[in-house]
Amino acid sequence: MEADWEVEVGGGSPVIEALWPGFVDLRLYPERIGEIQEAAGFPALAGLLRSLNGAGSSLWTAKCDLWEPEANELACYVDLLPVADAVFAHWEQAEGYCREWVARLARVPLPDCRVDLVARQAIAGEAEGFGVTAYLSATGRDRSGAAETLAAALVAFAGAIPPSAADGKAASKLQ
Repeated sequence: MEADWEVEVGGGSPVIEALWPGFVDLRLYPERIGEIQEAAGFPALAGLLRSLNGAGSSLWTAKCDLWEPEANELACYVDLLPVADAVFAHWEQAEGYCREWVARLARVPLPDCRVDLVARQAIAGEAEGFGVTAYLSATGRDRSGAAETLAAALVAFAGAIPPSAADGKAASKLQ
C-alpha cells in the first residue's frame, strides 16, 4: 500500500470542525451508522467507521465522504481525532501519530491503493488542537474492482491503527 503524510495548518488550510450540525456520535450510538449516507451506500466504509469508533479504538470519527474522482477509481476521507482529550494538543503529536501509521501501512502488500494522512487544526466543542484527515483511494478495472480494492484498503487501514493517539509517545519515538 502506498502511504504518506503531511502537516497542513494555517493560511486558510481546512480545519476539522468535529461537532458540526450533522455529526453522528458513533462511539455513543453505534446503531445510528445507517444515518450516515456514505456508510449506508458502501458497507466497507461502515465497517471502518465501526472499527474507528469502537470501544478499543484510540480514535473517533467526525466526518467522512465517498466519491469517484475518475473512472475506475473510488476514494473516501475520514476526519479522525484522539479519544483522550478530543484533539491532539500539539501538532507534533498528530505528526508522530501519522508517521507511525504510515510506517505500519507501508508494510501492507496491497497494490492499487493509496492513503494520505493530513495533520490539521481541529475544533471539538471547547477543545482546540489538531486532528488527522485520512484520504484513501483505489483503482480497479472498473468501478466494482475499485470498490473491492478500496474495501480491502479500509480493512488494512483499520488494522494498522497505532495503539495510542493522545499520549504523545508516537511523536517522541520518532524524534
